[in-house]
Amino acid sequence: MKRKDLARRYRIADDKKFRLKDIDPEDTWKLKAGDQARQWLDEGVSRLRELQDLLYAQNRSAVLLILQAMDAAGKDGIIKHVMSGVNPQGCQVYAFKAPSQQELNHDFLWRTTKCLPERGHIGIFNRSYYEEVLVVRVHPELLAHENLPPALVTSDLWNERFQDINAFERHLVRNGVVIRKFFLHVSKKEQRQRLLARLDEADKNWKISMADVQERHYWDDYTAAYQDMIRHTATEEAPWYVVPADNKWFTRLVVAEAVLDALESLNLKYPELSDIQRKDLGVIRKTLLRNG
Repeated sequence: MKRKDLARRYRIADDKKFRLKDIDPEDTWKLKAGDQARQWLDEGVSRLRELQDLLYAQNRSAVLLILQAMDAAGKDGIIKHVMSGVNPQGCQVYAFKAPSQQELNHDFLWRTTKCLPERGHIGIFNRSYYEEVLVVRVHPELLAHENLPPALVTSDLWNERFQDINAFERHLVRNGVVIRKFFLHVSKKEQRQRLLARLDEADKNWKISMADVQERHYWDDYTAAYQDMIRHTATEEAPWYVVPADNKWFTRLVVAEAVLDALESLNLKYPELSDIQRKDLGVIRKTLLRNG
């Protein structure tokens, strides 16, 4: 078993026949929680820190990581544990909640577009523009708040949004943004246990509401929406990773490996200095030594 194969096992790209049920939320690829898993994650986080420094120094590419999941699947944990070693100066995290009125008055890509990472940075979207083909699709009554011209709200709306997303992501890739998208695949049973745990831990009570419980009634609808979304928007340049999420340690390990794989594909190096710049370094050294 090779570590690089760990992430590639769950990579989905251009698969119109993808089935969510083919990936077991409990899967750990015969790995067990323990010293090896902790060592792999620690090594991955350490390597990620090195690559982020190179990304920042080179200042040519940007990396966009998108996290989508049902409630309590572990998105916050991914950000906390996988990205724990990166320099905050080169990493930006945005969590997208229910859209504001200002955001609803723009196209559905507007609120996330203004948060895209700049060159040399890693941007993390905790939820994203994909909410428009998930929550809004499961609750189509929300479309009324977007004030779209009635003629545009047809049976083709969701396919049109998939096309818009694909075109948008293709545009980003052509401008130096590396995109990796993660669906944390948690089971309904495990989600229930995690929600109950939030009730039992006082410092996590704030993370649960009745809305979280009510959304469980739409589990099958969300499952269908996620499957259709992945089928239509998983591409070679912007793949999805459908990551088993019932075991948090394994989820973090897979995501870490996928992010490392993306960064290593860039062949990052520190900028090479010109002869003039190297000569300037000698002048700088002499100046510092002379002036004390």
